Amino acid sequence: MSVPSIKPLAAGWILGVLALTACDAGKPTASQAQASTGAMAFRLDESKLPQVAGFKASDLDANTGACSDLDAYVNGKWKAANPIPSDRTDWGLYEMMSERSLAVQHQLAAHAGSMEGSGVEKIIGDLWVTGMDAAKRDAQGIQPLQSRLDTIAALDDGESIAEFLRQSHAKGEGFVFSFGPSPDFRDSNVNIAYVVQDGLGLPDRSYYFDADKKDARDAYQAHIAKVLEMSGTPAADAAAQAKDVMAFETRLAKVSKSSEELSRDTALYYNPVSVADADKLAPHFPWSRFFASQGLEAPKMFSLAMPAFQREFDRMLADVPAPTWKSYLRFHTVDSAAPFLSDAFARQYFEFHDKALNGQKKMKEPWKRVLGTIDGQAGEAMGQLYVKAAFPADSKAKVLEMVQNMREVLKARLEKLEWMGDATRQKALAKWATFTPKIGYPDTWRDWSGLRTNRDSYIGNVLAANEFNYKWNLGKIGKPVDRSEWGMSPQTVNAYYNPQLNEVVFPAAILQPPLFDPKADDALNYGNTGATIGHELMHGYDDQGSRFGPGGNFENWWTDADAKGFTARSEKLVRQFDAYEALPGMKVNGRLTLGENIADLGGIEVAYDAMKKAAGNTPDPMVEGMSRDQRFFASYALSWRSTMTPESLKVLVASNPHAPANFRAIAPPANMPEFAAAFQCKEGDAMVRSGDKRVVIW
Repeated sequence: MSVPSIKPLAAGWILGVLALTACDAGKPTASQAQASTGAMAFRLDESKLPQVAGFKASDLDANTGACSDLDAYVNGKWKAANPIPSDRTDWGLYEMMSERSLAVQHQLAAHAGSMEGSGVEKIIGDLWVTGMDAAKRDAQGIQPLQSRLDTIAALDDGESIAEFLRQSHAKGEGFVFSFGPSPDFRDSNVNIAYVVQDGLGLPDRSYYFDADKKDARDAYQAHIAKVLEMSGTPAADAAAQAKDVMAFETRLAKVSKSSEELSRDTALYYNPVSVADADKLAPHFPWSRFFASQGLEAPKMFSLAMPAFQREFDRMLADVPAPTWKSYLRFHTVDSAAPFLSDAFARQYFEFHDKALNGQKKMKEPWKRVLGTIDGQAGEAMGQLYVKAAFPADSKAKVLEMVQNMREVLKARLEKLEWMGDATRQKALAKWATFTPKIGYPDTWRDWSGLRTNRDSYIGNVLAANEFNYKWNLGKIGKPVDRSEWGMSPQTVNAYYNPQLNEVVFPAAILQPPLFDPKADDALNYGNTGATIGHELMHGYDDQGSRFGPGGNFENWWTDADAKGFTARSEKLVRQFDAYEALPGMKVNGRLTLGENIADLGGIEVAYDAMKKAAGNTPDPMVEGMSRDQRFFASYALSWRSTMTPESLKVLVASNPHAPANFRAIAPPANMPEFAAAFQCKEGDAMVRSGDKRVVIW
């Protein structure tokens, strides 16, 4: 859910990079912060952690050859034997590693909750204890939100609604639009303010219009009515108000950009305007007053993105009746807070967002839900404890070695690229030279000393953390970008690339077996973690990352001829994915997923080159009867071991820039002659794309 955002607003959020940032003063070093946790006298109980199996040749499906379907060959037997757990909408290698990370965090949070701690231990302990106290949450019911609902009930015109929106944003509970800092597209060394469309309760604008999504619309309207009724609105009135809220959001959806547009045209986020010009565009919501309400001086310039959306929002303040606005605000206030209220509200939230929309059969256990809250509100605080307990020091050194090896082979590829001219090549190499890898955890930890939590109220702690994080982020507007900041917590099983900082970031939790094992051979490590490193590196050269220059600024560093060559090659990848059918009658959107697909293809190619470089002239070990190359490609496919509920798959195809995992496992290797040679595949095999069908970009 995006409205209101009871979650910390992230710097770098403009590009979908959830980058939290460090404070400018009082920052302890990583070693100091870790040393402070020693007071916990905590020792991780490894026996209570789930084990995640790595690659085994015995897992291969002899009935499905690698040349027909690499994913089925490597993962088919596992999928058949491992149904999706009832409390999840997808299940695979990343999810299993996430479960292990959660089990580590479970021990850490429970220990923090058992003591009278200070600093990050107190924050985690307070969130843990109040989140796990179901009896207190049930007794409090909706009471913690009552003052907010009373304020909404008193709104009577557009001006009072506008003032409510301003004050809500000041507490980090924004409606309709998102607001926060990110580097200036034209000067990535400075953070500016961005305003971006928001306000929809469904995953994408298409959900409000497409015929095949009518069931989702009906379920959403019923959910709106139920939430309003649970908040105190009579049932008949709640049903009528739910129709009004749907009409309200449908009007917003008409002027909203789609997920595809937002993923494939980064420029949509950048519309620099003066505050005076913004006031003219939105006379009913003057942005000069908004900045003042947030405690900010009016800047010389900020980005008022998606101006058509902003104009319509302004019109709606003038012509939408106050009762409709109040229904919309009341519903989203309660729905966004529902996971942190009584069990009845949390269950209703689950019934729509997780079950109806994504096909999840059972709610996650309370401890998992509370850990999700801790990660969202105080992720880096938990990260300090996680790193000390679960991240071996030698892993960081080994991964840095892999990154350096891959950077060298990437440079060699750029230098030899036949279709690129010298002028563009020099810029590409300049960008390569400025890549920054971040491995495991931040060198400096964020200072949490201003956050006040207690053991009185779960939603109270969540709202306090939300406001603290929001104000902390606003403090960056107009300030230099702190390039030491991280956008993911160390306990996250994921990685990212930030084009404005030209950095690749790999949290500690993804750098653990079986995705990465310092004791494993190069074929396995380069096939999975190496391909992931390559993927993030190649995001700097995908269809959107390539629009940012060596310094992280939004600029055109391409000659016209090279840009046309790049586009022509990319279009072939669009067509390749457009042909994949995710569900009967539902094809993958090759345009929406283009950036990720470019990164996948280039990433595995760079990883393969790096593996060969690391192996040098050493003999092929032929482990379990498989060659080094075969194990590399099998390890790559293993990293995409995953299944999804049909409902969740529909949401992903409609709104997510990532293609379904099974296609990510097969598409890149199918374009590589090295794969065909490794498994003796022949022309005409499904996993062999040759001639004009083969996609070659980087």
